[in-house]
Amino acid sequence: MASESEPTRPAHPDAPRGSGFRRRDLALLVVFLAAAGALAAVLIHGKPSPRVLGSSSVKTSSYAGFVLNPAKPAPPLRLTNYLGVPVNLASYRGKAVLVTFLYTHCPDVCPLIASKLHTALSTMGASERRQVQIIAVSVDPRGDTPASVRQFLAAHEVTGELQYLLGSADTLARVWTQWGVGSRRDSGNPELVAHTALIYGIAGDGKIQTIYPSSFTAADIVRDVPRLAAA
Repeated sequence: MASESEPTRPAHPDAPRGSGFRRRDLALLVVFLAAAGALAAVLIHGKPSPRVLGSSSVKTSSYAGFVLNPAKPAPPLRLTNYLGVPVNLASYRGKAVLVTFLYTHCPDVCPLIASKLHTALSTMGASERRQVQIIAVSVDPRGDTPASVRQFLAAHEVTGELQYLLGSADTLARVWTQWGVGSRRDSGNPELVAHTALIYGIAGDGKIQTIYPSSFTAADIVRDVPRLAAA
């Protein structure tokens, strides 16, 4: 490795190699929101309305994704993409923005997320596609290079559809902390990273309105994009 050590975020010891913390993603989300001073909940369709952190409740919604109650302003996100072009989340106000955290050598959940997002975009009409922007942030500052990102985007047919953001280890670690994302390199196989695999649905007003686990469907995204853009 370079002289700069690579910061990592806590990961569950049983987290699948190269995949997200599927059993802990929502728990990490609650921790993130609590640390930010927000009380939030996620909607599970057709189930009763439990209390989260003792106050915020879950309520019925027309969204397909899990819904935060109340919506939380998205943390700042300013990085460069794999082409070296600056990207600022705030510049997409008025659009639905889907933010996720991936890495190019991921053997399972990252390719699945990218492929389902491509399917969702392919299903949308032209007007819907103009209402959405997809952003992926690297969880592997050592392994994600402009070349590997280019290859990943082409393999999953999302070139020009997905802004893939890179940064130094320290810079990305700060972003992970702000977004409540866990990332830990596998000590037995350094090419693999255990990481949080959520998709954050940012509404047109810049707030996190919905959360999607890695098991989301393309239809969930197609349904929610117009609602998020209009929020």
